[in-house]
Amino acid sequence: MELKITGWDMNLVAQKIANDIPDGSYVNLGIGIPELVANHIPNGKEIIFHTENGLLGMGPQPEPDKIDPELINAGKKSVSAIPGACYFHHADSFMMIRGGHIDYCVLGAFQVSQEGDLANWSTGEPNSVPAVGGAMDLVAGVKNVFVITTHLTKKGEPKIVKECTYPLTGKNVVNKIYTNLAVIEVIDKKLFVLEMAPGVEFNFLQSVTEAELHTKT
Repeated sequence: MELKITGWDMNLVAQKIANDIPDGSYVNLGIGIPELVANHIPNGKEIIFHTENGLLGMGPQPEPDKIDPELINAGKKSVSAIPGACYFHHADSFMMIRGGHIDYCVLGAFQVSQEGDLANWSTGEPNSVPAVGGAMDLVAGVKNVFVITTHLTKKGEPKIVKECTYPLTGKNVVNKIYTNLAVIEVIDKKLFVLEMAPGVEFNFLQSVTEAELHTKT
C-alpha cells in the first residue's frame, strides 16, 4: 500500500497528547516514540512523569553537558528530574501501577483493534525478540491508555485492525489512538475519528485503516 500523505510529524503528535493530558496528572511513558511527550508539556501545565524503574518526577532529556549517567528511564535513556522528584525500588514502582495510582500511560503499538485491544510487545515471529517490559501491568492498572504510533507499518500495512493477530498486551484497554494521520477515540468498542491531519479526508483514512471508523456527527 503506497501512502502519499505523510500527515503530522510525530513530534506534533506527541504535542497533541501533551495538550490532551489534564493538568496535575501522573503519567507513564512507554519506550521509544512515547518518550517525545515529555518534551512538549505546555508552559504552566504540571505533569508528573513516572518511570517503572523507580522515578516519579521525570523531566525532559537533558542537554549533553548535564547528563547524569545514573539517571535513566526504563528505556535506559538519560533523563532529568524535576524539583521534588523521588526515587524508589522497582517493586514499589510497579505497586504504584498495579494499585491504580497512575492516571495515564502513553504506549507504542504494533496493532490496535477496533475494540481497543492492544498488541505492542511481540509480533509472534519465531526470531523476534519479545519486549513486554511493564506494558501488561500498565494497561491493566492505569486509568487511561493512549497509543502513539504511525498509522501504517513500514510495509504499508494498517496498524489499526479489526482484530489483532499479534500476541495481546491487553483487551479493551485503549482509550485513544494518536497517529500521524488522525486522532481516534475508542468508545463502546467502536472507533471514532476526532481529528485528521491536513490533507487527510475520511474516505482516505478509512482506506488505510482495516477497522471500521466512525464520526461523531
